[in-house]
Amino acid sequence: MSQPPQAANYRPATEIDMLMPDIAVPVAAADFPQTILRFRNDGAAASVGLDGLSDDEWIAHFGRFVPLEGSLPQPLALRYHGHQFRHYNPDIGDGRGFLFAQLRDADERLLDLGTKGSGQTPYSRFGDGRLTLKGGVREILATEMLEALGVNTSKTFSLIETGEALERNDEPSPTRGAVLVRLSHSHIRIGSFQRAAFLDDTALLERLTDYALTRLYGETAGDNPPAQLLGRVVERTADLATSYMIAGFVHGVLNSDNINVTGESFDYGPWRFTPLWDAGFTAAYFDHAGLYAFGRQAEAIHWDVAQLAVSLRALTDTAPLVEQLERFPALYAAAMQRRFCWRLGVVAGTDPGPMIEAAVRCMIATATPIDRFFHDWRGGKARDESGYAGADWATFREAIIGFAAVAGARDHDYWADDAPCSMHIEEVEAIWRAIDQADDWTPLHAKVAAIRRMGRAHGTIAVA
Repeated sequence: MSQPPQAANYRPATEIDMLMPDIAVPVAAADFPQTILRFRNDGAAASVGLDGLSDDEWIAHFGRFVPLEGSLPQPLALRYHGHQFRHYNPDIGDGRGFLFAQLRDADERLLDLGTKGSGQTPYSRFGDGRLTLKGGVREILATEMLEALGVNTSKTFSLIETGEALERNDEPSPTRGAVLVRLSHSHIRIGSFQRAAFLDDTALLERLTDYALTRLYGETAGDNPPAQLLGRVVERTADLATSYMIAGFVHGVLNSDNINVTGESFDYGPWRFTPLWDAGFTAAYFDHAGLYAFGRQAEAIHWDVAQLAVSLRALTDTAPLVEQLERFPALYAAAMQRRFCWRLGVVAGTDPGPMIEAAVRCMIATATPIDRFFHDWRGGKARDESGYAGADWATFREAIIGFAAVAGARDHDYWADDAPCSMHIEEVEAIWRAIDQADDWTPLHAKVAAIRRMGRAHGTIAVA
C-alpha cells in the first residue's frame, strides 16, 4: 500500500490520446432509469481534487457520465486480447466498461477513472453491459480490504444503483443493477500488448511501450525500452503476487487481460479470502482445474508476464527479455520476506526466510486462520501464549526469537481486539442479504469503517 493519498487540486489529463485511435473506440454510456448514489470514496476523490463535488454533481459525472472538464470528451472502450485460462481469445475488450477520464494526483501520477456496468460496447458480444449491485458491493469490500492489507489495488471510487432488474445465471434473478467507477493507475493490460503483437502492429507496440514507460512509470526510455518495461512489470507483478499471499487473497481470474502493466490489482469478480493457508483454495466455481488457486497465483502471474515478453519480441532480441523474466522468482521471495514481516510487525533482519517457512508450516498443521495468526503474533510475541504452546508451534516459537518488533507495532487499539478483522464469504453474503432483503446499508458502511481502522493499525508499506 502506498502512502495515504494527499489532497490534490483537480488536474485533468488526456494522455491516452497518444495511443488513439488504435487503442480504443468512442462509446456512449447507457441511459439508466435511476441513479441512486450508494457509495462515494471521498478519500480517493480528495487525492484527485474531486472531493468538493456535491452529490448531484457526483451523480451527473459518475451515473450519467457527463464529461469532466478538460478530460476525455467521450468515453473510450479499450481494445485488447488475452489468454483466458491459458486459451488465447482475440474477441475481447471492454464489454461492460470504458475509460471515462484521466487525471493526476498530488504526486503527479497519471490515473484513470474507469467503469464497470456502464452499458454495451462493440466488445460486449452477448453480454448486456451491466453490473449487478451485488457485484458492485463485492468490489467495494475487495478493494477496501486489499488496500488495508497493503495490496497495490485500484480503488472503488463510486457505486450508483441504476434501477434496473438484471437476469443472471449464477445468482437469484432478477437482481438489482449498478454502475461502478474505479480509480486506477492505468487500464493498459498485458492483453493490450498481445493484441498489437497479434495484429503485427509494431508501431502500436512501440507506442504502448513508450506510453507505459514515460506516462505510467515516469521514466525516460533507455537503450532497450521493451526490456526496460518488462523489467518494471516483473518487479511490480512479483510484488503483487506476494501481496495476495500475505493478504490471504484469491483473485480468481488471473487472465492476461486482467494483469495491469503497472502491477496494480484490479477487476474483481469471483474473488475470495481464504481463511486458511490452503494452497488449493479456489475462488471461481468455474476454475475446475485450480489454475488460479491460492498457491498457484505467483505461477499464474509469472506466466501472464511471459506473454508480455512474447509480445515484445517483435521489438527486441529474446535474450534481454528472458533475463528480465528470470528475475521473477528471486523478486517474489524477497517480497515475501518484506511483506510477511510488515504484516507481522517485526524487523525483517538478515534472513527471515526460515521463520516464514516455519510460520506457514505451523499454520497449515494446526489449521490456524491466516488473519488470526498475524493478529495474535503482531510484534513477534503471541498475545496468548497458551494458544501456541503445543509441539505443533515449537519450530515457529524458536524461529521468531530475535525478531524485534517494529516501533509502535501494537500501539493502535485495534490490536487489543479479541478477533481480527476478516473478510470471508459468510460475512460478504450477510452484508449483501441486508441490502437485498431490507435495503439496509448499515452493515456495509460499518464493515468499510472497520476495514479502514485495521488499515490504519497496520500502517503503510511502499509499493515495490
